[in-house]
Amino acid sequence: MNRIWNSVVGKLWVTILLLVSFVLFIITILMLEFLGNYHSQQAEASLRQEANTIARIVDDHEDVDTSLYIISGILGPETNAIIAKEPREATLTLHEGENEEKIKQQIMNDKTLGNVFKSTQPIIKEMILPSLENKNQMESFIVLASPLNVENQVHGAVFIYQSLDVIHKTTKETTKIVFLSAFIAFILTTFFAFFLSTRITSPLRKMREAAFELSKGNFDTKLPSLQNDEIGQLAVAFNQMGRQLKHHLEVINQEKEQLSSILTSMTDAVITFNRDHTILLSNPQAEKLLQKWFFRMDTDKGQPIPIEMDHMLDHVLHLEEEINEELEMEGSYYAISINPLYSGDSIRGAVAVLRDMTEQHRLDRLRSDFIANVSHELRTPIAMLQGYSEAILDKVVATEDERDEMMKIIYEESQRMGRLVTDLLDIARMESGRMRLYKENVAVTPIIERITQKFTQVAKESSVDLTIKTTVSPLLTADMDEDRIEQVLTNLLDNAIRHTPNEGKVSVLVEQLNGFVKISVEDTGSGILKEDLPYVFERFYKADKSRTRGRSGTGLGLAIAKNMVEAHDGEITVKSEENVGTIFTFMLPIKHL
Repeated sequence: MNRIWNSVVGKLWVTILLLVSFVLFIITILMLEFLGNYHSQQAEASLRQEANTIARIVDDHEDVDTSLYIISGILGPETNAIIAKEPREATLTLHEGENEEKIKQQIMNDKTLGNVFKSTQPIIKEMILPSLENKNQMESFIVLASPLNVENQVHGAVFIYQSLDVIHKTTKETTKIVFLSAFIAFILTTFFAFFLSTRITSPLRKMREAAFELSKGNFDTKLPSLQNDEIGQLAVAFNQMGRQLKHHLEVINQEKEQLSSILTSMTDAVITFNRDHTILLSNPQAEKLLQKWFFRMDTDKGQPIPIEMDHMLDHVLHLEEEINEELEMEGSYYAISINPLYSGDSIRGAVAVLRDMTEQHRLDRLRSDFIANVSHELRTPIAMLQGYSEAILDKVVATEDERDEMMKIIYEESQRMGRLVTDLLDIARMESGRMRLYKENVAVTPIIERITQKFTQVAKESSVDLTIKTTVSPLLTADMDEDRIEQVLTNLLDNAIRHTPNEGKVSVLVEQLNGFVKISVEDTGSGILKEDLPYVFERFYKADKSRTRGRSGTGLGLAIAKNMVEAHDGEITVKSEENVGTIFTFMLPIKHL
C-alpha cells in the first residue's frame, strides 16, 4: 500500500480523484438545491392549478356528488382537498389515508390559513401534520388555501394539502442518480487515471531501472524511444547521457591508469597530502619510504613523516609557495620538492616528490675516496720512478751496483703500477658487467689442491705451515671459471701468508654444505680489527702496514675476489679476531655429485 502511495501512479490517481470528487460534490450540491426548488415550485404550481380547477367545479355544479366525482379525478396522487363554504366548517372533504379528522381540524383552525375567507389571494404554508400512513407520526405538508366566490365579502375556500415526502422522495431519487453517476465517474476516473498514469509511469519505471543499472556501472543500458513526446525525448537524452558517461569514464580510467603507471614506474617517491597533513595518495616507492620511516621513528608520536618534512609541508600549506630542498632525515639524504594543490582559489593540499640521494652521496664519497686512493697509490711509484730515473740521467750513480739497484727498483715500481692498473680494469669490467666468465663443469678438489700447492714454497720461506684438508669426494664438480676461482684463492692465500707471523699456520678446508661447496682459508695471523671488518671488501682497503709482512698489496684483491665469487652466484664472508686469526670463506653452487 505504501508503495502505491509513494508512486507517481498513486499520487496522480489520488489527485485526479480529489479533483473529480470536488467537482462532483459542488455539482451535486447545486443540483440538489436546484431540484429542491424546482420540485417545490412545480408542487406549488400544481396545487394552484388544481385549486383553481376545484373552485370552478364547485361554482359550476350544485350537486355535491358530481363535484366530488369530478374533483377526485382531477386531484393527483398523494393530494387531498377540503372545501369549506363557511370559516372553520368543512363542507366537503376528499382525503385518502389516516388521521383525516386531525388534519382537517389543524388546517381549519390555523389562523394564517383562516385569512383566506377574507382574502382574494391564495395562501400557501408548510405545516407539520399527522402522517397519512401512520397515526402516531408527523410529517411535513404543503397546504394551499384558495378562495371561492371572491365577489362576496365572506366567501368560502378550498384547502389542498400534499405531503412533502413526495418532494423528498423525488429528491432522494435524484440524489441516488447523482451518487450512481458519481460512482460511475469514480470508476471511469480510476480506470482512465491508471491508464494515463501507466502510460506515463511505465517509461519512468524503465528509466528508474536503467538509472539503477547506470549507477552500478552498466553504461550499455539503453531505453527504447517509442514516443515523440517529452518522455520520448527524455529517453533519448538518457541514452545520450549513458554514452557520454561511458566515454568520460573510459577517458578517466585511461588517465588514471596512465597516472598510476607513471607513478609506479617513477624512481622518486610521490606523496599527496590533505590540508590536515593526512596522506591521500602514495606510489610504491613512497610506501617503502613510509615503512622505513615508520620503523625508524617513534610510533607513539603518531607522526607518519619526519618532523623536518612536516615543517616544510606546513610552510607550503600556509604560505602557498613551493619548496625545493635537500635534507638529511633519519640518517638518509633526500631531495624534496613540495608543491601546493589548489581547488578553485583555495589550497586543498600538497604533493611531495622525494628522491633518495643517500646512495648518490655514498657513491660521491666512494668516488672521492677512489680518486684519493688511486692518486695515493700512484703517487709513490711515480715519485720513485721519477726520482730514480732522474738520478740515472743526471749520472748521480757512482757504481754499477747502485745503478742496477735503481733499475731494479724502477722495474718493481713499474710492475706495481701495472698490477694496480690491471686490478682497476678488472673491477671496472666486473662492475659494468662486461667481464665474461668461461664456466666449465670441473672437479673442485683437484683445483683447490693445485692452487694451494703453488704457495708451498712461499709459505716455507715465510716459516708458515700451509695445509689443506678436504671432506668432499674428488668427483664433486661445479660450474666455474677455473682461472677466476684461482685468482680468488690466490688473493686469499697471499693475504693469509703475508699477515701470518713466523711459525704460524694457514689452513685450507674444502667441505660440502647443502647445495654448495664451502672453501675456507684460515690463518693464525694478527687478525682484523672489529671496526674494520665491514670494509675489508671495499676497494683500497688495507690492513695496518705494521701488521703485514713483506710487500704491501694494492688494496683491491678482496674487492676483486668478492665480485668474482658473486659472479659465480656464490657468497664470500670473513670472520676475524684480533691477535687470534682470520677465516675467509667463499661458497660455490654444486653442479652435481
